Amino acid sequence: VQLQASGGGLVQSGGSLTLSCVLSGISLDDYAIGWFRQAPGQGREGFSCISSNNGRPYYSDSVKGRFTISRDNAKNTVYLHMNSLKPEDTAVYYCAADKGYGCYLFELEYDYWGQGTLVTVSS
Repeated sequence: VQLQASGGGLVQSGGSLTLSCVLSGISLDDYAIGWFRQAPGQGREGFSCISSNNGRPYYSDSVKGRFTISRDNAKNTVYLHMNSLKPEDTAVYYCAADKGYGCYLFELEYDYWGQGTLVTVSS
């Protein structure tokens, strides 16, 4: 099983980036996908997820209205579209897979993790 997160980079405040999370060895039909991030010197924060059965998304208040999570089951890929980026969004971003239908943002729920991709937002 592998989750490959990509798409990070350096962007100016107010800019946009799209992250991808490609799954291999497991299927989006069976796994909810969560996005987490860890800023320098801070703990890991879960901020968005998408369920496996109906594709219902969830967002934390910190990203609601700016980030959009989506999935392409044919490509076994989940996307995170990030708009209106702020310097406080700077972090390593991780995707993770949770066996089951629900969408939760508790780290211990997740079975598999990607390696992380760095997003840096300059002011």
